[in-house]
Amino acid sequence: MKLIEFLKKKDIVFSAKRYGIDALGAMAQGLFASLLIGTIIGTIGEQFKIPILLTIAAYARAATGPAMAVAIGVALKCPMLVLFSLIAVGGAANNLGGAGGPLAVYFIAVISAEFGKLVSKETKIDIIVTPAVTIAVGVLLSLGCAPAIGAAASAMGNAVMWATELHPFFMGILVSVIVGMILTLPISSAAICAALNLTGLAGGAAVAGCCAQMVGFAVMSFKENKWGGLFAQGIGTSMLQMGNIVRNPRIWIPPTIASAITGPIATCIFALRMDGPAVASGMGTCGLVGQIGLYTGWISDIAAGTKTAITAFDWTGLVLICFILPAILTSVIAIPLRKKGWIKGNDLTLDL
Repeated sequence: MKLIEFLKKKDIVFSAKRYGIDALGAMAQGLFASLLIGTIIGTIGEQFKIPILLTIAAYARAATGPAMAVAIGVALKCPMLVLFSLIAVGGAANNLGGAGGPLAVYFIAVISAEFGKLVSKETKIDIIVTPAVTIAVGVLLSLGCAPAIGAAASAMGNAVMWATELHPFFMGILVSVIVGMILTLPISSAAICAALNLTGLAGGAAVAGCCAQMVGFAVMSFKENKWGGLFAQGIGTSMLQMGNIVRNPRIWIPPTIASAITGPIATCIFALRMDGPAVASGMGTCGLVGQIGLYTGWISDIAAGTKTAITAFDWTGLVLICFILPAILTSVIAIPLRKKGWIKGNDLTLDL
């Protein structure tokens, strides 16, 4: 009983929401504010030959691990000394985790943060004890576990990408539907894609699924939510519809079927590859990050010599998969559901 009271006093809550939604969602924000924005700035610098932007981008990308760890610490409501100590923890976990660094940062930052919270303000030399415990736990875990966690994440991501290359049609459907649905759920699809380092053809399918959900819901609910809803969902997040989905799960059918159609079109017809940052695979049209990621991937491929040029076919695939097909397919699929009464007048209304 005393232990439960102590944990409550320290705001240590063992729950799926705290760790699976809050911490994971915050980690994605840390990724956006470091790796992703660094990639975008770097691409602009490369395209317009502005060296200072390349320097800025390099520093932004270098802060990826610390940014993720601190973001997780904020979600876990860490005291300031614990929060600042997570900078070192994030750097160690991300560096030692390799390609699967984000997943290593997630697990190790969560554990380190909770240990730091346990000792925070429990001694008269808190300014020494709290950072020492947080950093020691984090770095020791990084040395012992981060390479294995990173390797496991990479292996899982590589398995999905290999399977997608081998069976682009069926895996195109599977990846598109699953990642798209995760994006609409209160879970960070971007963080999951980053943790698995999901790129290549599988990353393209993930983009297709996310776009189907965001653009699909935005267009399907235009009558109820007008332009505000179009932009809030289309370049914001389809997660806004989660409350309506709980009330009537049938409204989720049109964008999900649309993602099952656009996924294999992306993999089999346009061979749409996400060779930009993995985090962009789970972003869809949010801030147009998914599309910027596809573009930066094309630029990287050209620089690496694996692609000769960006063609009209590439642009056609991007526009169709990310915008036009999700809008048309979702609207058409919704028509019989409305006639059948499965989707009624105010089922898609948002309080914006």
